[in-house]
Amino acid sequence: MKPGTAQQYLRATAWQANLVGALVTYAYFRFVDYEAFGRPPSAGEIAYFVAGFGGLVALGFGLAALWNRPLSKPAPPPAGPAGDLARRRALQLPYFVALVTWLGWVLAGGIWGIGAQMLFGTFTPADSVRRVFGITVVSGTAATVLAFLIVERQWRRELPAYFPEGGLTAVSRAPRLPVRARLLLVLLLVAVLPISVLGMASFRGATSALAAGPDAADVITRMLAVVVFLGLATMLTSIGLALSVSRSVAEPLGRLRAAMAEVEHGRLDTRCPVVSNDEIGALTEGFNGMVRGLRERELLRETFGKYVSEEIRDEILAGRVALEGQLREATILFADIRDFTPWVEASDPREVVRDLNAYFTEMETAIRAHGGLVVQYIGDEIEAVFGAPVARPGHAGQAVRAALEMRARLAAWNAGRQRAGRPPLRNGIGIHTGTVLAGNIGSADRLSYALVGDAVNLASRLQSLTKELAADVLVSGTTRARLDGELPLVSLPAVQVKGRVAEVEVYALG
Repeated sequence: MKPGTAQQYLRATAWQANLVGALVTYAYFRFVDYEAFGRPPSAGEIAYFVAGFGGLVALGFGLAALWNRPLSKPAPPPAGPAGDLARRRALQLPYFVALVTWLGWVLAGGIWGIGAQMLFGTFTPADSVRRVFGITVVSGTAATVLAFLIVERQWRRELPAYFPEGGLTAVSRAPRLPVRARLLLVLLLVAVLPISVLGMASFRGATSALAAGPDAADVITRMLAVVVFLGLATMLTSIGLALSVSRSVAEPLGRLRAAMAEVEHGRLDTRCPVVSNDEIGALTEGFNGMVRGLRERELLRETFGKYVSEEIRDEILAGRVALEGQLREATILFADIRDFTPWVEASDPREVVRDLNAYFTEMETAIRAHGGLVVQYIGDEIEAVFGAPVARPGHAGQAVRAALEMRARLAAWNAGRQRAGRPPLRNGIGIHTGTVLAGNIGSADRLSYALVGDAVNLASRLQSLTKELAADVLVSGTTRARLDGELPLVSLPAVQVKGRVAEVEVYALG
């Protein structure tokens, strides 16, 4: 925002509102209390009025310049006390304009309603009260309300620049005008002020009629014309105030409704500008906070989806999966790169990390395609599970099919490496089905989803046996017994594995 914008708003509002106030003053003393100024002003009185008007203008702009200093710098304001002051002044601007306008009309009532009579020797208490009432109460109230409504509506275009992240309702020492109070205030203005003017008009008409004698009928006719005029003016004023107040409520609600429609269509980058610190402003800030929460939740979903499949992610986030620990039957898969240490020693570390990431991407793609979850990466080893945390029928078959795809993807990836003159990588895969304890395991500050049990250990042992049995994929007899379709498995002699007394039936994936 350019410096001086707030000052420009003050100036624009000052002449609009005070021009209306001057017209109301003329109409009031011309048609209603036309005897308050009984004679034409003298040259000295005119000079006094001009000087008083100039003094009021200078006072108003002087106060505005002092008050506007914190707003003279570009928005948004910086953090700290200076920025807090600018934000507070930004919220106070419509109220300050109204206060300065009202102060000007109060002083105008004193200057022209009391001071002029005392200075020029025409002072009478009754005439002074009438002049002060017409200038300050009637015209001053109209100008003050109009000044507030004009500057509030126009300043709402600039106010969000001072609060890019919201927070209007949290600003201390900033006046709040609730919607209910706004409506009640306008109702009082529409009801009380016109009644006061009509009462004054009726009083002056009745007084003139009594003094007119035979010409009383003419006076009453004139009084009726004045009443009709005031009725029309009151009607137009009421309509204008009603439209202005309804617009001040309807426009932010309309923007909020449009923003809600944007969110309904999935656009979570939507933000509704907060333009007030009343109930509507609080509602808008709450809406922005809700959208921010939805955006963070969607980011969580997307980030979580990089670690598990979309189906598992949705089950966990929906609360349908118990992560505190549960026993369930699942199929465990371990995959390990062969001759990893010599390869690392002979390669550049950056190249090793790049190749490992590419390898893991290919393997995890195959695992996730068949409903598996990569539990963890341990160096060059992959631990994956099928059937947990979301129970799935046929998890044994899914694991074996995932191993087939892992083999195919590794072959295709190695073909590209060989064309680039780089050595291929080999891996070994062990698969076993059994009961595991699955849940969040770790310290009070850090948890990870982990699997515990003999089935995990046996799957890891089978992966190690692939080196001895010259097979890239080994499947336990327990897994084979749960397969739901024909898969190319070749029976191998039962083997003894570390930690088990009984031999384990194993099969090689052909």
